[in-house]
Amino acid sequence: MIEFRQVTKRYDSDHTALRQVNFGLERGELAFLTGHSGAGKSTLLKLIMVMERPSAGEVIVGGQVLNTLPRRQVPYIRRHIGVVFQNHQLLFDRTVFDNVAMPLEVMGTPARDIGRRVRAALDKVGLLSKEKMNPLQLSGGEQQRVGIARAVVNKPPVLLADEPTGNLDPELSADIMRLFAEFSQVGVTVLIATHDIALINDLGRRTLTLDHGRLVTGVGVKGGLHG
Repeated sequence: MIEFRQVTKRYDSDHTALRQVNFGLERGELAFLTGHSGAGKSTLLKLIMVMERPSAGEVIVGGQVLNTLPRRQVPYIRRHIGVVFQNHQLLFDRTVFDNVAMPLEVMGTPARDIGRRVRAALDKVGLLSKEKMNPLQLSGGEQQRVGIARAVVNKPPVLLADEPTGNLDPELSADIMRLFAEFSQVGVTVLIATHDIALINDLGRRTLTLDHGRLVTGVGVKGGLHG
């Protein structure tokens, strides 16, 4: 579902963020992406989201080579990739329901379908009863779950999470990780960037570790990883 083939990303002559990175994630696989600050984690995620293009090598998502993707097709690819951020990026002048509905509205989903799909997503994250509330009325863990509902409301085949538990205590972090595991069980490919080594060890999933732009480990090799 996601494949990097000899991917290098240079920002200028002095800064190479990724160096000849190779790995593959299969459909329904959940994996962690870790490494020191500045190791290249954010750059790797941006390449998958087509926010950046590689300087060399190929980035492939769902069989589509992203390097040569015409600009007009980028929104189409992004609609198939859900993204969860550490600070969840919710709009506090809108209700929980309206925050989750945003991706569907952007896609032009018929109004009659939006309600059904938003409520299904909120039910999945355990917040159906709070759809009319303002996100400011929710706890930090609940706000993160609203962000997750928004990321999966259009049922993307790929879900990326950038430090999704960075502001949460261990118990809430475990709850969030259980949600990600449930999504992978129904075929969503999930890649989670995190510094939380304890969380990674608890789940025992494959881990991709970056060190100064190089992929140095890929525990539990699956889908073709060459480190």
